Amino acid sequence: MAQIDYYFSTISPFTYLAGTRLEDIAARHGATITYKPVDIVALFARTGGTGLADRHESRKAYRLQELRRQAAKTGMPINLRPMFFPANAAPSAYAIIAAQAAVAKGGAGDLGALVHGVLRACWAEERNIAEDEVVTDLLKAYGFDPGLAFSGMLMGAETYARNLEDAVAAGVFGSPFYVLDDGERFWGQDRLEDLDLHLAGKL
Repeated sequence: MAQIDYYFSTISPFTYLAGTRLEDIAARHGATITYKPVDIVALFARTGGTGLADRHESRKAYRLQELRRQAAKTGMPINLRPMFFPANAAPSAYAIIAAQAAVAKGGAGDLGALVHGVLRACWAEERNIAEDEVVTDLLKAYGFDPGLAFSGMLMGAETYARNLEDAVAAGVFGSPFYVLDDGERFWGQDRLEDLDLHLAGKL
């Protein structure tokens, strides 16, 4: 059974455009997913990337075109300039980490749907995912105890920091990024088809 380490930022528009395709692919191939939210700004700093604010205007303009095109391809709504961006990603990341730990202990909830719900809240629903009320509402909406937003803060912070170190060690430099236990790496939601083919033994 394949294992996929899924590194992502909860404020990444390209991660939003991945939808729940990774979960569909994993289910089709019997693979397991470990969700690893990361601090994308810190990851860029560690791996030679450049934060959005510091990029050349030509890169910023191309990013907007590509987001529009990719959204059209996937049929997903997107606000290219959301009201609450960039938001502090930590609260939503901590909640996802706590939710994953709860599922590992046998708790209820749809983790993949929660991850996508957080991203959709930012990129299609004009919600501030840094706000406690939004995070607790999302946890509840996808079957989790909303109290995880508070009870899981310490564990979330520790794991969030560790995820960054794991990402750097695994060769991750962007979001979304998928690392398989056989060493294969796939960067970007537009590489999910390649990930699917690899798991099928065709690539």
